[in-house]
Amino acid sequence: MAKPETKAVVDLLDLSGEQILVTGASGNIGQGIAARLAEAGATVIAHYHQNAAAAAALIERLGTGRVIGADLTNKASVDAMLDSAAATMVVNNAAVQTVQNLADMSFSDWRLMMAANLDSAFLVTQRAAGAWSAADRGGAIVNIASIEGLDPALGHGHYATSKAGLVMLTRAAALEFGAARIRVNTVSPGLIDREGLQKDWPDGVARWLERVPLGRIGAPNDVADAVLFLLSPAARWISGANLIVDGGMSTQGKW
Repeated sequence: MAKPETKAVVDLLDLSGEQILVTGASGNIGQGIAARLAEAGATVIAHYHQNAAAAAALIERLGTGRVIGADLTNKASVDAMLDSAAATMVVNNAAVQTVQNLADMSFSDWRLMMAANLDSAFLVTQRAAGAWSAADRGGAIVNIASIEGLDPALGHGHYATSKAGLVMLTRAAALEFGAARIRVNTVSPGLIDREGLQKDWPDGVARWLERVPLGRIGAPNDVADAVLFLLSPAARWISGANLIVDGGMSTQGKW
């Protein structure tokens, strides 16, 4: 059995030569991930579904990479995207989040959440990992879940369930595709800042800040750096893991 290559510390986070598909790259966290991976030398393929302008502006700002559109709940659309992207790594970041009680939820509302947050990751993972396996080239996937996949909040039952499923999909894919040298991991963020967050949800932000051990809201780069690590050679023997990025909030349960 060949020993893994030993890289110098300076090269451990180098993603030069990688073509990395970031789904949902037009959003807040997605843009942070894409920018960090580009900084590490990767060529970023920025996926969007509806906000083409934001994805295009991101790539223009980065000065490298390209934009690709697809409906991730449609298998044919996903297949066409991955055929065009020729990605060597994937970040399944695209997601929706709504607030709705289970008692009042229609089945179509439930299915919309599962399709957007879980079915999409399945379709992308299946197609990408299948192509990498056939080519015998290895690969890496990072799924963006949530701490709510481990500890649900009121009104977020459908969202939390989709993210819990994503964590298990990660583990199942890591098990199944490991023999093909494909690593699959999850990052589960806590509350991440965005423009207008404190204005839109002042009570939630206040409750978070009262309890979070590290004393602040997360930033997109907190998630992006975790993704960078898990895709990089520094994480070469890590697969099936769920890296929680929440300032320590999960040490004490509900907030």
